[in-house]
Amino acid sequence: MVLLVAAPCFAGGATPPASIDDYVRALESSYHDVRALRAEFTQRHDWGNRTRQESGTVYFARGGLMRWDYREPSAKLFLATSKMLILYVPAENQVTRSPLKSSEDVRVPFRLLLSRLNLRRVFSKIEFADGALDAQPGSRVLRAIPKRAEESGYSEVLMEITPTFDIRRLRVIYLDRSQMEFLFEHIERNAPLSPSLFSFTPPQGAEIIDQR
Repeated sequence: MVLLVAAPCFAGGATPPASIDDYVRALESSYHDVRALRAEFTQRHDWGNRTRQESGTVYFARGGLMRWDYREPSAKLFLATSKMLILYVPAENQVTRSPLKSSEDVRVPFRLLLSRLNLRRVFSKIEFADGALDAQPGSRVLRAIPKRAEESGYSEVLMEITPTFDIRRLRVIYLDRSQMEFLFEHIERNAPLSPSLFSFTPPQGAEIIDQR
């Protein structure tokens, strides 16, 4: 699960690749010159008869850096450095830190998108699945099956890809049939991002929880 946005590959209205292998290669290659990314996101989690929806702004940079600034329904910060994950909840003045490698957080694979996008390394099967999502006109939908579903915890991923190879939506379907969906809008490739976005100093008096 390693995705989000890419630069247009087919100028002048050229026809995109017909085969899934060619399409995937074109999608991957379109990331090569993307060094930073900014987008507005909506994250929705459905499990049982319950739903939780959150939204905010996300930033990515080369080196596996990412920052999720949640605004609604409440403020929180989720930050990934090269080695650590940090979650800060202002309402509780609480900071949770955990090693990156030990995390099973669904957002973690996104950090690879500007570094080494290689879908075949993660998924055993990738196919067109137009109709599986209510996609916008001109977009394609891919269905990807993980190589190790039991280890990853999810059974498939659906991706809505625009004609310009922006990955507008990503839906993760877990083994228990719960779902997590990310919708990305106002995507800005190679956005000018300050390095300070990817650093964090706990506020004075904050409770700090270190997980191992």
